[in-house]
Amino acid sequence: MTDISLTHITPMAAMSIAIAVAAAFLIHWALYWIALRVAKHSKIEPVLLPAIFQPTRWLVVLLALGAGLKSIEVGPGTEDIWSIGARMIFALLVGWLIFRVMRAGKAMLEERADISVEDNLKARRRRTKISILYRICQCIVGFFVIAMMLIAIPGVRTIGVSLMASAGLAALAVGAAAQPALKNLIAGVQMAFSEPIRLDDVVIVEGEWGRVEEIRLTYVIIRIWDDRRMVVPVSYFLEKPFQNWTTKTSDLLGTVFLYVDPTADIERIRTRFVEAVKANGRWDGRVAILQVTDHRADALELRGLLSARNAGIAFDLRCEVREAMLSFLRTEMPEALVRGRQRVEAGEGLARLDVAGLDAISPEITRPSGAAE
Repeated sequence: MTDISLTHITPMAAMSIAIAVAAAFLIHWALYWIALRVAKHSKIEPVLLPAIFQPTRWLVVLLALGAGLKSIEVGPGTEDIWSIGARMIFALLVGWLIFRVMRAGKAMLEERADISVEDNLKARRRRTKISILYRICQCIVGFFVIAMMLIAIPGVRTIGVSLMASAGLAALAVGAAAQPALKNLIAGVQMAFSEPIRLDDVVIVEGEWGRVEEIRLTYVIIRIWDDRRMVVPVSYFLEKPFQNWTTKTSDLLGTVFLYVDPTADIERIRTRFVEAVKANGRWDGRVAILQVTDHRADALELRGLLSARNAGIAFDLRCEVREAMLSFLRTEMPEALVRGRQRVEAGEGLARLDVAGLDAISPEITRPSGAAE
């Protein structure tokens, strides 16, 4: 039976291990304090140091504990358990440290890409790439950490070698079952560089207007205008058509449709439309025009174009200008409102009117005798 007891460890050896661990804590704290002082003296925001504080502390403690145990003679069983456990814990702590460094790096890069400004196209591009690549790196690092932890176990390593023959069939089965997930995963990598959408883009997907709120590795979250959330697979944006209103810039053109009587004074309406657009503080000063886009039997279709800095402002501008124009037509040009008309020919109309009048007075006078009722 393998001896894993610790009874042969003397109090002096245990004290030396405790002193080594305490010294590791003290050295780590001193180095961290010095690094913080240097960062503040250099006027550098210490984003990375707080992120790596916990992982590095336990890494230093693990190394100190390993150095302290080397000076002690332990049984073969205890040594094997410590060797396997130390390697697994070391792989886990290294993975934790890499995750913290990546998160801090992501935060620092996102601070340089401010999407709260009006012209935020470059910032949104950078944030989109950072977000997608960060999640890809998370998956890769997590895979390697788990692999290193399993390799540290001799039994698992031996079983893995013996199962290599059947790994091909297992890979095919897993690949067939996970085809949608792999498809979206590959599409996410492709989207990071092709950029069909970016964070905060204004899109119309499945007839819904919204903004790209979050881009995950396999799906995208769209915030609809009424605060609903639409979850769309990443592959959707590479396979199906959709509208992106902010591909090149956040500036947008809006439309206002008016329907007026065919006899209306178009030039007067056009002048009032331009005045209403220019008087509105949401207009960005680029486009303000009104054109006749259709002629129907009972009305003219007028299309007004106006511009704004982004989609949200453009929507409010359209509503306010439409209200102003309707108020203008109702109060100052009521003759321009659409109305129904009927034309009655002179002879035919009078004859019908006479017959209708006589029929109302005496049906017998207007109908021949024997006529059907």
